[in-house]
Amino acid sequence: MPILSWFYQILWGDLITIPLPGGQSIGLSLLVLILIPAGLFFTFRTRFLPIRLFPEMLRVTAQKRIRSEHHAISGLQALIVSTATRVGMGNLVGVVAAISAGGAGAVFWMWITALIGSSTAFAEATLAQIHKEKDPLYGGYRGGPAYYIHHFVSSVRKEKKGRSIIATLFAVSGLICWCGISQVISNSVSSSFYNAFHIPPLYTTVILVILAAVIVLRKHATVKVLDVLVPIMAGCYFAITIFIILKNIPALPAVFGQIFAEAFGLRQAVAGGFGAVLMNGVKRGLFSNEAGSGSAPCAAAAADTDHPAKSGLLQAFGVFIDTIVICSCTAMIMLLAPADLLSGLGGMELLQTAMQYHLGSFGVIFIAATLWLFSFSTFIGILFYARSNVAYLFGDNWLSQTLYKILALIMLFVGGLAAYTFVWDLGDIGIGLMTIFNMMILIPQSGEALRALKDYEQHLRR
Repeated sequence: MPILSWFYQILWGDLITIPLPGGQSIGLSLLVLILIPAGLFFTFRTRFLPIRLFPEMLRVTAQKRIRSEHHAISGLQALIVSTATRVGMGNLVGVVAAISAGGAGAVFWMWITALIGSSTAFAEATLAQIHKEKDPLYGGYRGGPAYYIHHFVSSVRKEKKGRSIIATLFAVSGLICWCGISQVISNSVSSSFYNAFHIPPLYTTVILVILAAVIVLRKHATVKVLDVLVPIMAGCYFAITIFIILKNIPALPAVFGQIFAEAFGLRQAVAGGFGAVLMNGVKRGLFSNEAGSGSAPCAAAAADTDHPAKSGLLQAFGVFIDTIVICSCTAMIMLLAPADLLSGLGGMELLQTAMQYHLGSFGVIFIAATLWLFSFSTFIGILFYARSNVAYLFGDNWLSQTLYKILALIMLFVGGLAAYTFVWDLGDIGIGLMTIFNMMILIPQSGEALRALKDYEQHLRR
């Protein structure tokens, strides 16, 4: 535990403290100092891609599937897989925590963070697509940061190596992180169902593990299930939010006024803009938009697209779906409820209380079911990510693939029965290390992604 705590503090603790007027200060962690400047770098280098090429993102998303390789997934299916992992607890608990700590102004800075992160997501997804490889086990393609890091190191040293140290560290960090997330997922689901329906955690956990096992232990079931599950769960959550907004439409101008007023107020800028959103948005929001962590490129590499930049645009659009749409839905549900009703509450209890205000007892049931769907799809998605990392570390064999899936299922079962802070912190450390190893190579190698973008835009003009 002391070793873990030391690592945790280096990654997530306040590395630099900046004093502000009024005796207050803002603490910036190592990951904030890496991700925000990197996001700005990619935003400027791509000439504000999230805004400039947003119509093209929509067009690419709507394109018909191109399939040249058996069992390969389309770019849209890769987007669905990455959305399954992005749209998780961070969209519910993370947003609740950010607004609780920073007020309504936190929402504005959450939007800005998403715009910055979209450019980073484009760069890493495009690189993953450029450096993808054939997948002899599952068919189609595989790849991700472990592979483009390996290729970059090999090209710099002008020699072929069996394993790259940085790529190996990234792959190991990813597998550790996803085991930790498995426990968080099942614990959140079992707790939510106990609060909503008084179902003992053991029953909820057993059903969750059995359903997950049936899907992840089958060869090609993951993408098929997510193709159906993700659009339904995201669509239902969005539709319910639109209903709540229409029901409270007279209060909407005041809510937006509150968001923008508090975003630029000194107290709110300290607590909501950077203190809560950038810190909480990177810490828990990495489970949400994942930009820079290197998770989503594992799905982007598997896509069968006719140009690498298309995969990048799809993943940039995924950040928009996750934060601008789904996270904003949670924010609106909270901000349209009376402040005195939510005073003193936190976490899922706060969100369930807000939903109960809007929709009665159905609201509590709906949030519990939504958390179950969000979490279940996240678990299936991260095991899709794990395929490429397991293959990089242990080679192409079914034994290593199956053993990791069984380990993740065990973690899912254990987490549903008890909360182990040790493993949860291990998950946080894993995703932090993934981000560091990914960003170490992503920026030096970004020229490839930028050249792919330039080539794609020239193609569009022609």
